[in-house]
Amino acid sequence: MTKIAVIAGTGSGLLFETLQWTGSPEETPFGCPSTTINRVEQDAYPADISVLARHGPDGSIPPHQINYRANLWSLMQFQPDLIVALNTVGGIHEAAAPATLYFPDQLIDYTWGREQTYSDGKLAPLQHIDFTEPFDQTGRQHLIDRAAELGLDFKPTGTYGVTQGPRLETAAEIDRMERDGCDIVGMTAMPEAALARELGLAYVVCAIVVNRAAGRCPPGSVIHADIQQSTERGMAQVGQLLRSL
Repeated sequence: MTKIAVIAGTGSGLLFETLQWTGSPEETPFGCPSTTINRVEQDAYPADISVLARHGPDGSIPPHQINYRANLWSLMQFQPDLIVALNTVGGIHEAAAPATLYFPDQLIDYTWGREQTYSDGKLAPLQHIDFTEPFDQTGRQHLIDRAAELGLDFKPTGTYGVTQGPRLETAAEIDRMERDGCDIVGMTAMPEAALARELGLAYVVCAIVVNRAAGRCPPGSVIHADIQQSTERGMAQVGQLLRSL
């Protein structure tokens, strides 16, 4: 049976409402992960799916304070065939409409001050990973094929701009990111993707657009109710996708 690890982000609780984040997560050489790893009931999903909540059991850990190294190290012990990272993002490109799924093939890292590598000179030797293609191409294609079969609203490629957070971006920052070639913007794909590559784990992002990025809609037109609705619609599609795996 295929073993899939899901890194659940903001809004993912809609998919895994029955999971109980009980007990303390197991310590790693790099500290404690955000949560324990919980297995999803087999009658819900045909694959062997385990879930780690990126922002903690109550969603309180901000993007820049997540212990990404501990999270990926913990998931490595599960020995997944594929890690599917769920990320709620803002849409920069005109095609990135709310509730659309993106399977990005590239990223640009705008973060700073995060623990970016296991090569710390102490616990892990220096390694220069090939990061030309930051996401696992076989895993991406698998998700794309399933999404196409299901008729989901998705984009098969795109560039994910990763910002520091937790604040949202200014309109000028989004303009710069658009010039850089970014289609969507979020806060958590890095250093996750790089750390997964260092550990030899197949890692892909399923991004859910929940709102238009700053300056891409009239002022005051995006309200929390709209974001909630887009999140629910997007996560419904993610649920179909995971069940199809």
